[in-house]
Amino acid sequence: MSTTFSVGDLTIHRIVEMEMPFRPALEFIPGLTPALLAENRAWLQPHALDDQDRLVVCFQSYIVQTPHHTILVDSCIGNDKDRPQYPPFHHKTDDTWARGLAAIGLTVADIDVVLCTHLHVDHVGWNTRLENGRWVPTFPNACYLFSAKELAYWTERNAATPLPYIQDSVLPIVAARRCDLVASDHTLNDHVRLLPTPGHTPDHFAVQLGRGKEAVLTGDLIHSPLQARYPALSIAADYDPAQAAATRRRFLETACGAGTLCCFAHFPSPSRAVLKPWQDGFRCEFVG
Repeated sequence: MSTTFSVGDLTIHRIVEMEMPFRPALEFIPGLTPALLAENRAWLQPHALDDQDRLVVCFQSYIVQTPHHTILVDSCIGNDKDRPQYPPFHHKTDDTWARGLAAIGLTVADIDVVLCTHLHVDHVGWNTRLENGRWVPTFPNACYLFSAKELAYWTERNAATPLPYIQDSVLPIVAARRCDLVASDHTLNDHVRLLPTPGHTPDHFAVQLGRGKEAVLTGDLIHSPLQARYPALSIAADYDPAQAAATRRRFLETACGAGTLCCFAHFPSPSRAVLKPWQDGFRCEFVG
């Protein structure tokens, strides 16, 4: 299974920081019933569901190399972060992500742009690193692009109730004047465009790659192949479950019709697939 693939004249790399059974499916997806899970268990296991009915989840970043830029999409979990609510992330000190970057011949200095599809804990972690007790930008030459609406929402939430991942991985980027605030339909260049996909968070975006609709990095508009089969199933962490479901259905219909390669943020490896109709939903045909 390759973690590097091409889309037209783009080269795309996956950097996997963690991949593991994460949470019980019935807890992660509140609308899922035991009967519906039982009906689908055979095709979900073992790839997307373990023998204890926990969803297998990948935490990863994508690196997109265009003819002119090297772009990091979602900076994953990070090290040294105070995350007591997320035990696998808490005060992590491993070099997995750094080794993944080095394996594709890059250093943090080679990243030109950091795109955060949204500002959740597992998508902003490597935005910063700890240096002499301070959180500083990890990527010294990069411009960080945040949705203006998304940043405003999380800044207000953090002011009301402090959120460690906003304080250590987002606000230091703002303070360092290293971010540009954009709309969720922003066009970065001829090869990379943002696609508004709200619901999981207020202004979540996906990232469309290629000159047409060749590929999309989905971000968190979908977390499991089970949600492709049943797009109405939203996860417990969705900001607006009904909007997330409508966004997911619309996205999947468009991607299926166009034959788009979908590169999922959290699907287990290889994490990319094309979609085919499956009754009232969609089936993922994974590409190794």
